[in-house]
Amino acid sequence: MKAAVFREVNQPMEVENIDISKPGPREVLIRTAAAGVCHSDLHFFNGTYPGIRPMVLGHESAGIVEQVGSDVHYVKPGDHVITCLSVFCGHCEHCLTGHMSLCQEPETRRGADDEPRISQGGAALQQFANLGSFAEHMLVHEHAVAKIRDDMPLDRAALIGCGVTTGVGAVIHTAKVEPGATVAVIGCGGVGLSCINGAAIAGASRVIAVDMVPSKLELARKFGATDVVNAKEGDPIEQVKALTGGGVHYSFEAIGLKVTAEQAFGMLRNGGTATVIGMIPPGHMVSLHGPDFLFEKKIQGSFMGSNRFRVDMPRFVELYLQGKLHLDDLVSSHIKLSDINDAFKQLETGEIARNVILFD
Repeated sequence: MKAAVFREVNQPMEVENIDISKPGPREVLIRTAAAGVCHSDLHFFNGTYPGIRPMVLGHESAGIVEQVGSDVHYVKPGDHVITCLSVFCGHCEHCLTGHMSLCQEPETRRGADDEPRISQGGAALQQFANLGSFAEHMLVHEHAVAKIRDDMPLDRAALIGCGVTTGVGAVIHTAKVEPGATVAVIGCGGVGLSCINGAAIAGASRVIAVDMVPSKLELARKFGATDVVNAKEGDPIEQVKALTGGGVHYSFEAIGLKVTAEQAFGMLRNGGTATVIGMIPPGHMVSLHGPDFLFEKKIQGSFMGSNRFRVDMPRFVELYLQGKLHLDDLVSSHIKLSDINDAFKQLETGEIARNVILFD
């Protein structure tokens, strides 16, 4: 099959022919239909986060099941699925207490002595996030997929695989925003826009979008933002406090920077909660004003929206089909796998929401 192979940091990827194994007892072979190009992929491509190479990047994807292993009963060939990097074992402490997104059990991956899932010339290739969706096929553990209805467009479904689940989930699962609350979201990329959409669905009374790009702020209004703040036009903390009379109940950082994490905490009202979703680079420290903790202000992280993805993703599909989840506006353009390097360059400019690779 063809795949974009990541070999060197910040060096263009080539579309190469690689080999893929047959499904093991609990594995599923998927024909990739669509894959979103996400900032998480870029963080590894540009070396912000370390990764083992060579690797096939890509993790925000949807496709159609082609083969299943002997012990797989959840899906069958022909089923439409969304993949998720929150592969779960189902029996560790995290899984049994309802925190499946935190599962790190190695049994969902093949062992060092097993034939690799993907390879080239007999040498193993890594699958980013146990998926590797910048490829024509994916071979994954059965607990890496959620089955969805066949009439859901797969290019839209792919976005649910990461950005939407991360953003909406941070609102409804991690922070548990309640109706009538006030919300600020810093960063209006794919995840931030999904946060805004999630806050609107949750019934927030004010949803304030914060960014430095006017076009993205305008787009945020389509997703449910009631107010916008351009961080270039003054201190965003003071602008949010002025709009709300003292700060928001909930803030979300969807960029991954020290300064914006600190801003998210700074724009809280007393008793408020800041949730950091963005991937802050390793080694970067976040500084907070100590006395603020006396007023019960809180800061927390969120990984993949604290999801229960086999429950959440079919529900998000229904919300899209009902017109409540605005996936159409997330798609900036459809591209080919051979356009992957240009897509990464566009991500770095911060001007787009999502490019989606189509394989058919």
